[in-house]
Amino acid sequence: MKNYELVLHRVEADLAAGRLRIGGRLPGERTLAEQLGISRPSVREAVRVLEAMGVVRTATGSGPEAGAVIVAEPVSPLTAVLRLHLATNHLPMSDVVQTRILLESWSAREAAGRAPGLDVAELKIADDLLDRMDADWLSPDEFHLLDAEFHVALSGLAGNVLIAAVMASLRSAIHGYVLAAVPNLPDWEAMAVTLRGEHRAIVAAIRAGEPDSAAELVTAHIRGFYQAAQLQTP
Repeated sequence: MKNYELVLHRVEADLAAGRLRIGGRLPGERTLAEQLGISRPSVREAVRVLEAMGVVRTATGSGPEAGAVIVAEPVSPLTAVLRLHLATNHLPMSDVVQTRILLESWSAREAAGRAPGLDVAELKIADDLLDRMDADWLSPDEFHLLDAEFHVALSGLAGNVLIAAVMASLRSAIHGYVLAAVPNLPDWEAMAVTLRGEHRAIVAAIRAGEPDSAAELVTAHIRGFYQAAQLQTP
């Protein structure tokens, strides 16, 4: 097994066991090297591969922002291919927004339509992410990492594995574009309050089995953010 595969398997195992979450940090180079029985340069190279795959984001230095942060779960080969495409092609903002609206409004409608049979564990994932986004101390970067993860979890409620995989592959692009839009917002704190309320309204509509309302709320939510940030939307 290649060194990056050792680290990748460790990340997958820790995510599955709840020892790591999206937004959490990988152990340091020395710790990983000792635990996996490989050299520190090998760990460093493995982290570079994971960053290219879109699984982690790294920051240099010694402060609280340093190290490798988990930004996406390793999922399917399809996701890896789409991530590679996103990493090597600049996608127009309007294309990303329109794709999100198409996928997420459909997913919300389908999820609400199957509300009585929704997986309780899947709903709990969405609820837990909403609770974590309520923390006042979150930076915009931390908030939007959780936000992107929430939207991926929301799409998973529709029960379509392919849609969920495509949304997971778009997570890095969504996070990047949304974070780039933050400086254009006149009042980030007020926007964060608005986004929290809209998220909970979407989940409430899904739980209540209201397909049209859930789809409309998701569409308004996505459009509203980009309009508030004074960015072009389709």
